[in-house]
Amino acid sequence: MRDFRFGFNFFDIPSRGEFAERCRRGEGYGFDVALVPDHLGAPAPFPTMVAAADATERLRVGTLVLNAGFWNAHLLAREVATADRLTGGRVELGLGAGHMKWEFDAAGIPWEPMAARAELMTRTIEELAALFGGDGYERHRPVAEHFGLTELAPVQRSGFGGSGPPLLVGGTGDTVLRTAARYADIVGIAGAYQVKGEPPGTFRLGTAAEAQERVRFVREQAGDRADGIEWNVLVQHVQVTPDRRAVAERLRAERMRDMTVEEILDTPFVLLGTPDQIAGQIRERRERFGFSYVTVHAPFVDVLGPVIERV
Repeated sequence: MRDFRFGFNFFDIPSRGEFAERCRRGEGYGFDVALVPDHLGAPAPFPTMVAAADATERLRVGTLVLNAGFWNAHLLAREVATADRLTGGRVELGLGAGHMKWEFDAAGIPWEPMAARAELMTRTIEELAALFGGDGYERHRPVAEHFGLTELAPVQRSGFGGSGPPLLVGGTGDTVLRTAARYADIVGIAGAYQVKGEPPGTFRLGTAAEAQERVRFVREQAGDRADGIEWNVLVQHVQVTPDRRAVAERLRAERMRDMTVEEILDTPFVLLGTPDQIAGQIRERRERFGFSYVTVHAPFVDVLGPVIERV
């Protein structure tokens, strides 16, 4: 059974000083990884990752997750290798297929069906592995050799078939999770599920049964790789309370109407209760689902942080 790891993500950068203080506070609580999503209007992933590593002593940094549709594999390989070197080998690369149509529209990128977006993500992973493990660019090599330079490559060699940093693939659909089963070191199960028949980006919270089925699906697809996978869960809400049921009833009334109170209390995407109860839920969900890498959104860092030592 894997040891626990804890991560948190960033939504904004109020100021340089406050950003650095957030990172150090998270590290002080015992978080292991600072993560950056990939959305328009939010911080740029790679500068944010380098700054987070620079502000801390041991915090690893990563993306949760890059939208593969935004990136050219060659340019992305340069970003990853640069960040991995500048952070001293602390990068973890998370990739997804993208799910916000408005972002594609705003960026002038064609919005393709899910199968095509997942295929692009898969192709990007394969191209990155080839670039990380290759000999560099032939036309650049004579110039590099003349000046005694070496080709830029990641420090880490644990992911991408032994050529790059650890790879996380996150999602909920079959096509994305098949790729995760084949290539990922870390599989991320997100709590947000697209509502069928609604515009892209209309989400609902997943149930415990759905999370269990998604883990089962990936393990079946992974075959011999299954036992080596690290499982990440993105928790959507954390609240310390002496009355779990009362909070679950309020959440259902306000924004989780498609779930029963019992489903809210049982889903791995919500943590409710006293600090000891939340610690127990985290341990129980590692036993039940395999989730040893627990990530929360930025607003919940100070809520989960004091619980970590109890886990």
